[in-house]
Amino acid sequence: MERLSGEKEQSVEAFGWAARDSSGHLSPFVFSRRKTGEEEVRVKVLYCGICHSDLHCLKNEWHSSIYPLVPGHEIIGEVSEIGNKVSKFNLGDKVGVGCIVDSCRTCESCREDQENYCTKAIATYNGVHHDGTINYGGYSDHIVVDERYAVKIPHTLPLVSAAPLLCAGISMYSPMKYFGLTGPDKHVGIVGLGGLGHIGVRFAKAFGTKVTVVSSTTGKSKDALDTLGADGFLVSTDEDQMKAAMGTMDGIIDTVSASHSISPLIGLLKSNGKLVLLGATEKPFDISAFSLILGMHI
Repeated sequence: MERLSGEKEQSVEAFGWAARDSSGHLSPFVFSRRKTGEEEVRVKVLYCGICHSDLHCLKNEWHSSIYPLVPGHEIIGEVSEIGNKVSKFNLGDKVGVGCIVDSCRTCESCREDQENYCTKAIATYNGVHHDGTINYGGYSDHIVVDERYAVKIPHTLPLVSAAPLLCAGISMYSPMKYFGLTGPDKHVGIVGLGGLGHIGVRFAKAFGTKVTVVSSTTGKSKDALDTLGADGFLVSTDEDQMKAAMGTMDGIIDTVSASHSISPLIGLLKSNGKLVLLGATEKPFDISAFSLILGMHI
């Protein structure tokens, strides 16, 4: 196991799994976590989801990776230590930690409880903390976080199932709620039925929303319709199906990270429909301005 050297001295030894280069290969890694601050909690990591962004970062596909890199931002754990000014949590509480662990707390986004849009937000991993040290994520045995950036997990929610909600879950839940894509009078399209997409279908059904899965092939139609209960399945490469569905959706949430055309998707939207992009494609989209102007889409 490698022990990190040359790092600012901290107080608590930690163990994790790190990539050292863009091969993305993970191997054992011993490093240090900072001492628990007055308003911080130390969390023993029990579960950590695997997000596709972890894979992007491991292989430096976004050209911003800082090695050694310990990924993981879908963290579920148990509070093992609390600072003397912590008010939200007690020892033994089950908590979740998501994509950020701090922000400036003073900008407009922070004041409106939108810290994830803070330009100075500190990522759970592959980010630099206020003290100048590198943040390491949830592929480790414990993590330290300000109590503001941890959430209490209800005892009725299975912990192993809760982990993906810290990124994949909130990524689908948030746009549905923010853009009003909930309820029986709404129709939402979910593009892609992977880690994000299947959770999106579950949320849509829980909201009572009509939901159609859009995929490039028929391979996942049974999963979408029979297992997850989607109301429809649309093959994006079938011109007749796409034409028949034009102008029928109030919103579309696109979860596909591979390069693809979004112009056909915009055609599925009603006027003033919303297209939400969650798949972090490497190449920029090529899109006609008329498809946006004529439909008054955002």
